[in-house]
Amino acid sequence: MSGILNVGTRALQANQIALQTAGNNIANVNTPGYSRQSAVMQTVPGQFSGAGYIGKGVEVSTIERAYSEFLTRQSALAGATSSGDTARADKLTQLETLFQGGTSGLGAAVSDMLNAFSDVASAPTDLTARTVALTRISETALRMSNTSTSMDDLQQSLTLELKNKVTSINSLASGIASVNEKISRAVGNGQPPNDLLDQRDQLVRELNQYIQTTSIPAADGSVGIFIGGSQALVLGNTAAKLELGADDFGVQNSKLSLTRNGQTVPLNEATLGGGEVPGLLRFQNTDMAEARNLLGRYAVAITTSMNAQHALGLDLNGNVGGNLFTPMDFSNSVLEPEAPATLNTGVSASNFILAPTPPSGFASFEATEYDISFTNNTQGTITRRSDGVQKTFDFGVGTFITFDGLTLTSVVDATAAVPISQVPVAASGDRLLLKPFSTSVSGISAEFSSPRALAMASPVAGKMGTANTGSLQLTSLEAKTNAVTPPQPTPVVIAFSDPNTYTINGVGFNTYQSGQSIETANWKLVLQGSPKNGDTFTVVGIKDATNNNGIDFKLNSGNAATMMDLRDTKMFDGASLTDGYAGLIAQIGIRSQSASYTAGVSSAIAATLEKDRTAVSGVNLDEEAAKLLQYQQAYQASAKVIQIAQGIFDTLIQTMGR
Repeated sequence: MSGILNVGTRALQANQIALQTAGNNIANVNTPGYSRQSAVMQTVPGQFSGAGYIGKGVEVSTIERAYSEFLTRQSALAGATSSGDTARADKLTQLETLFQGGTSGLGAAVSDMLNAFSDVASAPTDLTARTVALTRISETALRMSNTSTSMDDLQQSLTLELKNKVTSINSLASGIASVNEKISRAVGNGQPPNDLLDQRDQLVRELNQYIQTTSIPAADGSVGIFIGGSQALVLGNTAAKLELGADDFGVQNSKLSLTRNGQTVPLNEATLGGGEVPGLLRFQNTDMAEARNLLGRYAVAITTSMNAQHALGLDLNGNVGGNLFTPMDFSNSVLEPEAPATLNTGVSASNFILAPTPPSGFASFEATEYDISFTNNTQGTITRRSDGVQKTFDFGVGTFITFDGLTLTSVVDATAAVPISQVPVAASGDRLLLKPFSTSVSGISAEFSSPRALAMASPVAGKMGTANTGSLQLTSLEAKTNAVTPPQPTPVVIAFSDPNTYTINGVGFNTYQSGQSIETANWKLVLQGSPKNGDTFTVVGIKDATNNNGIDFKLNSGNAATMMDLRDTKMFDGASLTDGYAGLIAQIGIRSQSASYTAGVSSAIAATLEKDRTAVSGVNLDEEAAKLLQYQQAYQASAKVIQIAQGIFDTLIQTMGR
């Protein structure tokens, strides 16, 4: 009799556990990270008898959770990629809004400023026109500095966000280490601690939202969590500390490092993979850096070229023009390594001066930073960070090198006993970082506010010979912007001996061609027409202390016209100065559009994989309701078996008692 009673009791207990498991699934249908559980039943080995093996019922062997290791890993990886792409795309959208188009944009301010010189050219003594030009100059400077300030504000919020997310990573890593310890203790009883495993998987999923990880299981049931390719964030019940710090050149909050047992290991950004933190770092170190360089390059080209041209003119008081804008400060543009393991041994940043090459080199500006690496005491390579293009240099043949419109000068000891070109400037392995544009805009402003101080008069003028008989006409005459000082007032006479030949101050026999430029060190002109023998054209400096060569410089507006013409000057990327801003916002817009598209694709992939994972591990209420009915009937049938066994036992007792 005990056999049938035991069978019923075991069945009752097993189905009760199954009912409880189904109820637990229903209760946790909305619990994040919960995996559906099911009671796994097995037959109790039968008892041998002469009639064969007699069954002894059922028992629950384990509580199994629905889990796919492959889908879980794929979902976590896709989630990390999606988080990184989305974080970068969101920041690029914010960055894009800082570079406005239309009338409120920086490009419109530059166009209005250059166009304002047309009124000054028409009426050089009109103080109202000059005041309008100064107002446009101030507005341009203000919009440049405001854009730079807005980028600084975005950087501050980005830095705070990065620090908070790194703190969250460390908290999650500590949580995983703690759960690892609990799991290691629990696996000793021979049964899987399903709830703890779910808790750890959920922590790993949350961790992958911040930084991509790789999980490697250990024999004791714990998992090791690795980031950056192979760096251990969690091992067993201990967690390393992730930190946000400076790179080799002291640029703050630009690099991650991992500290374990007192040893700090820098992480290579290229190996971090997905996650919000790597996504934000890529935005900061690549997209944001490019935007700063684009803005800095634009500002340097505009302000330096206008300052150079303005310095060639004369104001209403006859004085040489000064700076329209604050000169760009390149004193902090050369950095040397600060990390102890990579300190320079033979060179210092203070040994070099970085400056723009004269305005003729502005068209070569590249919106980038440069790595300089010395292979010996004078030679090495310059690498553009934007595209990896390299150029070799050799300070042994001079004290400066030029590249991309920039000049890097080595400050050597001029009193040395050997020639300057032979003085060592560095040691093999020394490195420098050049940041010519990223910090150039923040301090920009208009230099003065007096309309009379605008130097709108050209320092040179031309006069046709009074006895000319040919059809010679002046098309243009302007001072060169690379002139160190305004041209001297000494007249320069161009004399024609026939229609095809001319001399300059009686020297040389030059071939004349109508419409072709004639140049000296300080000015250039274009003459049209056919001269006759004996025709002359005289170039004079209008700033003459005695009689201004017979020219009233106050009525001269040549420099205003030349400054207005700067709007069509080909600058960087082959665009004119006024179109340069359109190219700037186009580059940022393309980056933003591409990042948004990438984020959309990765988000769709992540959603699909998470759906596949939850299809395996998630709770289906309809399915669980059906199981409840199934286990309820089995439970009731098991109770009936016990009831019948009890009835038989009672009958047997009554029979034996008679």
